[in-house]
Amino acid sequence: MAFPTRSTLCAAALCLALGSPAAHAEFPERAITMVVPTAAGGGNDTLARVIGQKMGELLGQTVIVVNKPGAQGAIAADYVARQPADGYTLMLGYIGTHGINPALQKLNYDPVRDFTAIGMVADSPTLMVVSSSIGVQDVPGLLKYGQAHPDGLSYASAGPGTAPAVAGELFNRATGAAMLEIPYKGSAPAMTDTLAGVTQVMFPSLFSAYPHLKSGKIRALGVAGTRRAKVLPDMPTLAELGVQGVDVAQWYAVFAPANADPQVVAKLNTALNGALNDPAVAGKIDDQGAEVRTSTPAELAAFVREEAVKWKRLASTIHAAL
Repeated sequence: MAFPTRSTLCAAALCLALGSPAAHAEFPERAITMVVPTAAGGGNDTLARVIGQKMGELLGQTVIVVNKPGAQGAIAADYVARQPADGYTLMLGYIGTHGINPALQKLNYDPVRDFTAIGMVADSPTLMVVSSSIGVQDVPGLLKYGQAHPDGLSYASAGPGTAPAVAGELFNRATGAAMLEIPYKGSAPAMTDTLAGVTQVMFPSLFSAYPHLKSGKIRALGVAGTRRAKVLPDMPTLAELGVQGVDVAQWYAVFAPANADPQVVAKLNTALNGALNDPAVAGKIDDQGAEVRTSTPAELAAFVREEAVKWKRLASTIHAAL
């Protein structure tokens, strides 16, 4: 499902938010917590802090970012799902918590039933990157390296079942490569070891990888998605390079617990879209390689339902290996 970039949906949400003067005046009366399901320092964490600061300014209250990593985001998602639906606890959900994980494992929460959609934030192509320490320049070179080092080619993931893990397994299946997954507790430590050459390959979001591409410590080989990245227009997709079926575009969105008051939801959506339409915020997101995507709550809810169907369909083919 496509989302408009920096759309004027903010105005429509503002009308909804103003529909009930009492609700509009009463919320928020105190600080709001935004839970991040990954460790500090990763793309999710950075994104939450960028939008949280501006949302706080627009709402007149502080938005406190709290990291609850673990279980591929399930700890944070389960926590948020059990909180009061008063708008004071939010979550920066992403493809892992509301797409891949529920399809691959039995969890204590349902991505559709147990959350109220607030709004889309951004999406980011998944890149295939290699540590510069192995001297690989392209996908054929990586496959040759793997053949020459059958026990020495590994890829770092943010944990079993996460987007980087799924992308690595799909690449293995598409090419016959036998890369070994090395799981980490989040994308930040996985990237650290890839930069150091401890692991040779990773499939991070462009949002996480982009600053390190500039340093030259990692090299991008291709985009694991259906389209090229706006900030890397000359970087082909893996499909263009002949590797089919590795499509794990990452996305990020804000959720509240289920059954949140519609007027509170409208006000939060207005603040979120207002933050994303702010040139300074959008610029920071763009500079990191992600692309702003705004939406109404209804559009996000429909998108999550589509993701649930998509990943359940794929789960039967990749679950055993993950």
